This record gives sequence, structure tokens and C-alpha cells, in this order.
Amino acid sequence: MMRPSAPRSPGATSGGVDVVAKSPVRTVKHLLTRPIRLPRLTPYVPAPDDPTIFWFNSERDDIIREVTRRCVERHVHEQRPLEYVLNEVAHEEVKRLESQRDDEARDSLGFWRGTMRRVGRMSESEKKETLRLICERMAWDIAGNFDPRIYQFATRAVPPLLTGVMKPSALPEDLMTMASGTHVVDEMLRTEGDIDRLKRLAKRGTLVFVPTHSSNLDSIALGYALMREGLPPVVYGAGKNLFTNPIISFFMHNLGAYRVDRRIRAALYKDVLKTYSCVMIERGYHSLFFPGGTRSRSGMLERKLKLGLAGTAIEAFSRNRVRGIARPVFFVPTTINYGLVLEAETLVEDWLKEAGKARYIIEDDEFSQLDRWLAFFRRVAQMESACVIRFGRPLDPFGNAVDDDGGSLTPDGRVIDPGTYVQFRGVPTIEPRRDAEYTREMGQVLVGEFERDTVLMSTQIVAHALFRRLVRATPGVDLFGRLRHRGEVTVRRDDLAREVGQMRERLRDLASRGEVHLSELADRGDATTLIDRVFAAWNGYHRRTIVIEHDGQITAEDPTMLLYYQNRLVPYAERVAGEGDLAAAREIARLG
Repeated sequence: MMRPSAPRSPGATSGGVDVVAKSPVRTVKHLLTRPIRLPRLTPYVPAPDDPTIFWFNSERDDIIREVTRRCVERHVHEQRPLEYVLNEVAHEEVKRLESQRDDEARDSLGFWRGTMRRVGRMSESEKKETLRLICERMAWDIAGNFDPRIYQFATRAVPPLLTGVMKPSALPEDLMTMASGTHVVDEMLRTEGDIDRLKRLAKRGTLVFVPTHSSNLDSIALGYALMREGLPPVVYGAGKNLFTNPIISFFMHNLGAYRVDRRIRAALYKDVLKTYSCVMIERGYHSLFFPGGTRSRSGMLERKLKLGLAGTAIEAFSRNRVRGIARPVFFVPTTINYGLVLEAETLVEDWLKEAGKARYIIEDDEFSQLDRWLAFFRRVAQMESACVIRFGRPLDPFGNAVDDDGGSLTPDGRVIDPGTYVQFRGVPTIEPRRDAEYTREMGQVLVGEFERDTVLMSTQIVAHALFRRLVRATPGVDLFGRLRHRGEVTVRRDDLAREVGQMRERLRDLASRGEVHLSELADRGDATTLIDRVFAAWNGYHRRTIVIEHDGQITAEDPTMLLYYQNRLVPYAERVAGEGDLAAAREIARLG
């Protein structure tokens, strides 16, 4: 599709753009905190065959107008009076800003208080214009940015930058081998799945990646994996709180991320956000959604998915069909699997606290602490396949598998037209309640896909064996009672190695049937070596002592952290248990 030339992107100056240190060999802290000037970046004019996102900046104004228009029309024609809509959003914003008491509150509180005072005296045309201004304001706050020049720079700069963080001693060597395209980070981040097939489908339609979510590192890891594998960059929603880190914010802001402010409770904001996502997918922008909504606090695979944004892909498909556009939409279930999780300690504590279950945003965790980044990456640099990203089989918007050409398939292998799912009496229609049901069904499909495409890591396997021991030793005790048994359950190393070995054989059997996957490190080597590596990883990163070993006896010192890592195996607990462990396995399975 031919597009107009893109204007010069904001931020480009004759002197260059502040991004990263002048000298490539710096301390890790310098790499993360000292921006300097890049050589001047020349304006980039996208070519017709560039990825759609390369055209975003030239289309952004029109996208904002379309989002605003749709939201206003929707609320003008619904049964609720505009006065109710304006009062609700103003009330929610005043309440939020009064509690924040920050720069945003100083800038915006007067506007929202004034809206509350005036709305009762406004004419209908004034109410409509106020609604338009609010929707436009929200859409601009959400809308992202994409600079093809920064993307090209990132393809060269991000690998050595990550190497500098993960393994500083390897940075000089990494810089010397940049031309060859090999980087230390590539040894730690593996990708699995049919990449060539995804490349073909990306040319035929719009890809919507729906990954599991364990860490704030997920979007960075997945973005780098797409870049490295030659898959097109995506637009994705990122929590506005993540834009406070200057380095992370710079790349997210320029590489397609749009801001999602989870502090805003107003229904109108959610409507604008969903409309923005829908318009982007309609226009062919490949997208990324975390259907879990937020990071998994427990470490378990997500089962109760929040598909509000992902559901916009189904609406976008319907709207395109109504306009006679037959562009396919392909969901790509993706699992992101870590041997260590950066924020594990904060996440599991938040999960276990009753008040924490309702807390959507954690403002201060390991992701925001530089020293935890450094400790984390130093440890994962010594682990093979520290992160494995597995791309599952692509699906159409209605949960059907697709063939190599993108054709939708019935369970018996017949090719069908997915457009028939959005027809009424042979005519494509837009029907929100119908699409909501399709979204719910997609959620059920994704849960099964996540379970089959999970890659189990060695830390999770060893943690499961130890936690199962704890459950077996504490019959009749509830979860919180078990977590108080710190340092009370001990197992001989030989016995633990035997149990880990038996569990791995059962997992290999499940893997041979396509029910789960094992990381390369977890699948090879003897059980004793695997245990040694797991203990070294835990003790080298986590502040809390998870296990203690003395004279061949291993003691479960921190059941909470064992719980977190073993939770990834909850769906498989009964299938990997021997006869003597079935009762304990059933208790563990009930956690899910």
C-alpha cells in the first residue's frame, strides 16, 4: 500500500539526538544513566515495502482524529446523557488528581473541577465540544511515536547495551564483533517456534502477539526477539509508570509503545484506549497485548485473562470486513519463560497479601532499582537460555488454527472464510455483544495454548520438587501455614536428585506429546548438575536465602520463593507426580 512521505520526526535536530554514551566502553551505571549525543540523524522517508509502523508519525494526526470522532459519536448516540458521561469522567479525575498531588495535578485539577461546576449549565453543543476536547486530550496522551531512525539505531545499539548490562566484561568483545551480528545477549535469549511462517503471515495480514507476562522486562525481551528474528516491530501498550526510567522511556517512546495510565478509572478513558487500539489494528499495525493485564504476581500461567484490548483485534477485523477490507488478523500466542525473574520477591509478596491482590500497579519494585538490575543480569549472564520466548501456532480471531498461507482451518482441516463469523444474513456487521462472546472464547483458547507452549526452566523444576516435599511433610496445613515452615523441611541431596530426575523424565514424556516444553538446560545433563546451577542462580541474585545445603542435606529456607518458582508447574503437578506424591500434587494443583 502506497503512503505519503513521512514528515521529519519530532526530536531530530541538526546536532543529533541524546541517546547513549559517546565512549562504548563504560561502566554499567554510565550506560544506563548518562545519555549523550548521537551523530546527526538524517530524516527518514519510508519506502513502500517498509513495515506499516514506519509510517506511523505521518498518520498519527489522522489516527487521533478518527479515535476522537468515534468516541464522541458513540457517546452522543448512546442512551446515557452527555452530562452523565462528563460528570463521571470529571469526578474520577478530580478524585485521582487530589490523591496524587503532583505536577499533573497542578496542571489539570483546575480543568476538571471547572468541568464539574459548568456541566449542568452547558448546552448540548457545549457538552459535545467538551467531550470532543476530553477525548482528543486522552488520545494524545495515549498515542505513541515511532522513529525509523531510532529503530535502525536500536538494531545496532541495543545488543551491546544489553551485553554491557548483563555481562560487562564481555562488552569490548561484543563491540568488536558487532559487524558479524553476533552478541553475548543472544546466548541468553532464545526463540522457538515457526519464525518463517510468522514472516509470511506478517506480509498477508496483521499479527497480534498475546504473550504471558512475568516481568517488566517482557516487552524489552520480546521487542528485541522480534528485531533479531526479522519480524516486524509492533505497537503495544505500556504502563505510564514505566516511562519514568529515562533509558527505557526513550526506546519505548520512539519504538511504538503507547501509554496506558492504569490510575485512570474513568470509563471514557478505557473507551478511548480501546478505540485507539482498534484503529491501529484496522490500519494494519502489528500489535502486542498482555492478556493477563499485568504481571503474574504468583508466577503461575495466567488463566483469568483480561482481554479488553486484545478484543479490539476482533472488532477491527469486523470493521474492516464491513468496509470491504479482507485483511486477515492473526493472534500469536507467545510464552516468555525465565530461569530467574527480576521482580520475583516483590511480586510473590504482593500476591500473598490480601490487600495486594487488588493493587494493580507496584510503583517501587526491583525493575526500578538499578542495583537489582545489575545483580540480576550478572547472574543470568552465567545461565544458558536465561530467557526462552516461544511463539505458538497462529490463530484467526475466532480461535481457529491457520495454514501456512493464513487460511482458517476447521478442526477437521477444511479451509473456511473467517469473515462468515461476522456476517448477519450474509452481510458483514458490527455487533459488540457478538464480538465480546468471540473474545471470551478466544481467552479460553489462549489458556490452553499457553499451557502447551510453556517452556519449563530448571529453576522451576527444582523448586517444584522441593515445594512438593514441603507439602508432603505438612499434611492438613493450609498454604500460609506451610510458608511459616522456614528451615524445617530437609532432604538429602541424593533423594532430591532422584526426584528431580524422575520428574524430568515425566516432563520429557509430556513434551514428546506436545503438552509442554523443556528448556535446553533443563533437558540435558544429570540432575545433580542441574541442582547445582539452580542453587547458584538463586543464591547469586535473590536477597533472600532460598535453600541451605550442609553435609549433603538441603533445607528449604524460604518456602515463599520456592512457591513462586514452582507455581509455573501447577497445571502439570499431577502429571509429573509419582504414586507417593499424588496427594501432595493434588494440593498443589488446587493452587491454580
